[in-house]
Amino acid sequence: MVSPSAGFDGRAVPVSPGRRLLRPDFVWGVSTSSYQIEGAAREEGRGPSIWDGFSHQPGRIAHGDTGDVACDHYHRFAEDIALMREMGVGAYRFSVAWPRVLPEGRGTANERGIAFYDRLVDGLLAAGIEPWVCLYHWDLPQALQDRGGWAARDSANWFADYARLVASRLGDRVKRFATFNEPGVFTLFGYAFGWHPPAVDDAAQHHAAIHHVNLAHGAAIDVLRAYLPGASLGTICNLQPARPVASTDADRAAAALLDAYWNRAFADPQVRGAYPKELAARIAPFVQEGDMDRIRRPIDWLGINHYSPIYARADVASRLGFAWSDAPADVPRSPIGWQIDPEAFRDTLLDACDRYRLPIYVTENGAGAEESGDAAGAVNDVERIDYLSRYLDALEEAVLLGADVRGYFVWSLLDNFEWGAGYANRFGLVRVDYPTQRRVPKASARWYKATIAAQARGSVP
Repeated sequence: MVSPSAGFDGRAVPVSPGRRLLRPDFVWGVSTSSYQIEGAAREEGRGPSIWDGFSHQPGRIAHGDTGDVACDHYHRFAEDIALMREMGVGAYRFSVAWPRVLPEGRGTANERGIAFYDRLVDGLLAAGIEPWVCLYHWDLPQALQDRGGWAARDSANWFADYARLVASRLGDRVKRFATFNEPGVFTLFGYAFGWHPPAVDDAAQHHAAIHHVNLAHGAAIDVLRAYLPGASLGTICNLQPARPVASTDADRAAAALLDAYWNRAFADPQVRGAYPKELAARIAPFVQEGDMDRIRRPIDWLGINHYSPIYARADVASRLGFAWSDAPADVPRSPIGWQIDPEAFRDTLLDACDRYRLPIYVTENGAGAEESGDAAGAVNDVERIDYLSRYLDALEEAVLLGADVRGYFVWSLLDNFEWGAGYANRFGLVRVDYPTQRRVPKASARWYKATIAAQARGSVP
């Protein structure tokens, strides 16, 4: 059990906080993604993804790290299921690797890749853990990128065919599906800033990609409804307040643009049927008759990923009219420099409920750090416990004020490949010693177990 210790601001961190305001059926879970944990990049028929090639380019990823092995989850999934069962989580959100099941992105399925997800799903169900499948968490097959990627309108049809395969093979056991994870991130970082694959810096391709991902979402929802009429379907968006780095008119205008691209470019058309006014003219050249109806398809819930506010500054040289900015130096920060602002989380949940009128699941929330284990591999991550406790307090405040929040998933189950940061930033409840692949639950894992158990008992602080 975790002893009360000092968190970021020196306050005592609770051992097992109960949550008096949450629903009896509140979903407690953990999240991962395929490229970040699976490894086995060249095994059993998996094709290359855009992240495989990108991570091998010198200078792209910190320390030259790649996802070739990652957490070796492909071979160690049974051990990871056992960790989740011990933690007491009721749900596991993971993504299917598109290039593992369709190495060319379309055409002939890779039966060995599908068999892996069969084993994973069956193992989860046997452990009493509900599988939540996200179809896309950034690992586009390279073969489809070679055909234009998300900048190509055909990508919507490619994605629909992929959704059909997953639904037909896993839908007899999986009843929760999301289409995309954080499309605002992978389109902005991949097509506008060039920080992520396909490493493009082109406004036209960026706006085309936004629209085609939205079309792909709608097409996949239609496929999933047709194949799985009883399934619960959603989408997962990053929603984080966009703030000006300085109190100038130019920076405030920059923040409004960042908000439109990051927070509303996908949820607004998918749920409300229209692009944000700041983006409508920019995306209009790619919109054909009937597209907005194809995008706005009924969904059952909205997944929200939230970590901290984000910041923008004016940049006249930018094709988009703004530039990304680090948080100001005078705000509270996590060990990796992300702002800590639980009130922003509370307000985000309230605003999303008001704007989209859908049940909400927090599908990612967590804190990263550069941390080391002791001689036994143990990590007393009191700062992470503090962060999670404060953000759950904020979630509960949102519920008290009327937000329909029905679940919470910690990012992440495991330390993993954290995109451009490689393996330097650790977000896991479970420490992974990468040379040996040994798993060691951190203090935060025990805290999360106690929190879930307290909720099940109906206890309160």
